[in-house]
Amino acid sequence: MKSELENVAYPRRRLVRRALRYLIHAALQPLARVEIVGREHIPESGPLLIVANHFSFLDPVLVIHSLPWPVEFLGGFRMPNAPDLVTWIPKLWGYYPLFRGTGATRSLRIAEAILRQRGIIGIFPEGGNWATVLRPARPGTAFLATRTHARLLPVGLSGLVNLLPRWRPGKRGHVLVRIGEPFGPYEVRARGRERRRRLNEIGHEIMRHIAALLPPERRGHYSDDPEIRAAAQGTEKYPWAEATETEL
Repeated sequence: MKSELENVAYPRRRLVRRALRYLIHAALQPLARVEIVGREHIPESGPLLIVANHFSFLDPVLVIHSLPWPVEFLGGFRMPNAPDLVTWIPKLWGYYPLFRGTGATRSLRIAEAILRQRGIIGIFPEGGNWATVLRPARPGTAFLATRTHARLLPVGLSGLVNLLPRWRPGKRGHVLVRIGEPFGPYEVRARGRERRRRLNEIGHEIMRHIAALLPPERRGHYSDDPEIRAAAQGTEKYPWAEATETEL
């Protein structure tokens, strides 16, 4: 494993990704007017963890469109909510799969190796796009942040949920990308239950940074409005909690 991690390349697939980025720009043009707010918060280089909400299967496409780096993504091995028509995009771009129920040790170690090269990792802390309001983070993002001491860049993505269902020829939707100020790094020296408690706190802190970049009605569990928080109850349930995935 050590020799494999020593040989992790960053960046990779440069020609393919350059072509895909051009295709993404071209495809979004007739679909949406993409507004990007907060470009002044974009660091010149890594190491950096991009953390964003995950309401739509198109979220990674919007991150690629909006940010300048050759982002490496960590994402679920299965993409149950994405139409078959678009699942080829992440596979061609290349991403490191997280296998549910396994701890995803290999991909997290690869992410560490990339961050040691001042790389950029994109991750959606909620772990899937089964709801359209903000939910608590899965533990992997906080774990990776504390292992690597990388700073985090919060990104709020709005307008993708209804983009395709409401699209009509000649009528573009409005998509908003809000980029917040980088925060962190984090360090946890505790062990056992205290370490897990602290990682959970960091996960909530990460999500609060993202919530501040979303419309109030989408902030879910992190809303200041008790009615919105109450309406979000139940969305935190992880649909694949009992599932274990292995690479075929």
